[in-house]
Amino acid sequence: MGSVKDLQIINHPTGDSTGVGRFIFSDRYSVFDWGEMPDHIPEKGASIALLSAYFFERLAELGIKTHYIGLVEEGRAKKMNELKGPSHVMEIMLVRVLKPEFVDNRYDYSAYEKERGNFLIPLEIIYRNSVPEGSSLLKRLKSGEVSPEDFGLTTAPEPGQQLKKPIYDVSTKLEITDRYITWQEAKEIAHLTDEELQQILDITDRINRLITEEFAKIGLKNEDGKIELAFDPQRRIMVVDVLGTLDECRFTYKGIPVSKEIARLYYRKTPWYHEVEEAKKRDRMNWKGLVKNPPEPLPPRLKELISLAYRACTNMITGRQWFPGVPPLPGVLEELKAFLS
Repeated sequence: MGSVKDLQIINHPTGDSTGVGRFIFSDRYSVFDWGEMPDHIPEKGASIALLSAYFFERLAELGIKTHYIGLVEEGRAKKMNELKGPSHVMEIMLVRVLKPEFVDNRYDYSAYEKERGNFLIPLEIIYRNSVPEGSSLLKRLKSGEVSPEDFGLTTAPEPGQQLKKPIYDVSTKLEITDRYITWQEAKEIAHLTDEELQQILDITDRINRLITEEFAKIGLKNEDGKIELAFDPQRRIMVVDVLGTLDECRFTYKGIPVSKEIARLYYRKTPWYHEVEEAKKRDRMNWKGLVKNPPEPLPPRLKELISLAYRACTNMITGRQWFPGVPPLPGVLEELKAFLS
């Protein structure tokens, strides 16, 4: 299915009913839209599955609809309090994915106009509580692609700046390379009503606050993150895919990244990253074929430290020792900081 997880379809969705599927979370990881990187992060898949399940179950308590059914153990879906140990398989309700056609050098979203429900909304919703070093927002502001006023700001933020209130951003989801768009364009391509757009913003705000509060309890700042949404058969909005994990969000601990950003920081110093950036400038659609040299594997100790960070966060947020013997998170992060510098 993707670079970090696979999808097993048990029952296919139809126009008026959801199907059933299972996400199989792997130890693979991806950075800079490359797809599967050359090595794996031990126990990453189970860490992500457990953390996302925790937040899905919290959303259910808040009355927010999701596609989550449970984590699979002994052949059946269970809630977290029923599990005997870690699981890397999540059972979910499936909706249809209606991919826009690429015609005359543009994507055609007209199919969404006549559809009532039971499909993935073709948008990725991003919340930003700050603009950490490496944020795509900083690049877009610097290039002039967007202005501070587009986000309700009077001046461009500095790297690392905490925002007084969150910024909500949006990009495409089903194109070869995701691209940032305006909220008006998002409304048009997904054929959303004003009320539906407001619902999306309200749900995103509630999720942002929940994740921020939960990670603050273990001393981490929720810098930014993303969610995906769908319409169920009755055209009610529900949260889908994965949320609240170190892949979907960017967290920091005393300025130290605690997310996939760790790997990004390492690869930004490599020649491979610069090849990727140049290739994307030359051909937005087929850039990967222009990159001559593949990425090198991570140094073994860095890979181990990233694995420990994933497992420690899952243990601490869920309040259960799914991964025994993992050292406290602060010590892991201090070693990571020394390694990266």
